[in-house]
Amino acid sequence: QVQLAESGGGLVQAGESLRLSCAASGSIFRISGMGWYRQAPGKQRELVATITSGGNTNYVGSVKGRFTISRGNAKNTAYLQMNSLTPEDSAVYYCKADILSSRGSSSYYWGQGTQVTVSS
Repeated sequence: QVQLAESGGGLVQAGESLRLSCAASGSIFRISGMGWYRQAPGKQRELVATITSGGNTNYVGSVKGRFTISRGNAKNTAYLQMNSLTPEDSAVYYCKADILSSRGSSSYYWGQGTQVTVSS
């Protein structure tokens, strides 16, 4: 009943920037937190950045100072601004949302992912 749609991925050169967007829709009462994760071929999926309903953020060490996670004016949106991209940032980026329904049920959902490729 809940869908997450990511967008903004693409092919860029090292040093350039991208901004990823995530929009949640469906049976949503409240989103308690959202995050971005990434997975490169042959590697584990890793947390990139998260943001709570209270605005607290955390980042994996390799992106600190370069990436910024934020919530949009629309409550069910999240963004990941990625600056100074390097080839090691190349991966499929997934949006994750922790959602509370009007019935009190809490669940998390994943988007289908958006490809980010950074050339050297």
